[in-house]
Amino acid sequence: MRGSLTLGAGALLAGCADPPREGTAAQMPATPSSITRSGSKVLLAYFSRAGENYHYGGRIDLEIGNTQVLADMIASEVAVDVYPIEAAEPYPRDYEATVERNKREQDTEARPAIAGALPAVEQYDTVLLGSPIWNVRTPMVMRTFVEGVDLRGKMIHPFVTYAVSGIGATVEDYTRLCPGATIGDSLAIRGEEVNAGAADVTAWLQRARISA
Repeated sequence: MRGSLTLGAGALLAGCADPPREGTAAQMPATPSSITRSGSKVLLAYFSRAGENYHYGGRIDLEIGNTQVLADMIASEVAVDVYPIEAAEPYPRDYEATVERNKREQDTEARPAIAGALPAVEQYDTVLLGSPIWNVRTPMVMRTFVEGVDLRGKMIHPFVTYAVSGIGATVEDYTRLCPGATIGDSLAIRGEEVNAGAADVTAWLQRARISA
């Protein structure tokens, strides 16, 4: 996204990195997980935001966020279990309000709470981790997620949608936040072009050796 900046069970589990600092939000009390299961050894976990988005210098209102569109493409090609990451306090549909909230969260290293229970990840060998890029980084709710599940020993393949920053600092951030995990091939697709991204998705899945 782009304005003044570009957004392009009770306690946490033993996570990838240090627990959230005092005063930041963690996960909400446990509720039944919203994971959609296919019996796969691959988990696709993603955060997406609908509403007013950056679009070629202007704004467009999206009923389905760009990252969800990309996640749905991936899930249509390969067998994955799908976990949508949802913020306990949803981000505004208004673009500028989301820009301002993201700036506050980045400046304070916030960990926004996630609605519902985090998924059990022990059964998965591979995690496909998706989000938009906001101000060169993934939204801070992604840090809540990766610090709240144990990704040690997992292969992580990041995928993002963006306005101007490409993959941004995603690989560096996940490498730092997830010690013991391996960061594999990444995929970055411009948000305005996500509906034409099927060939890029197929090529990425082939590079990552993720098959149907």
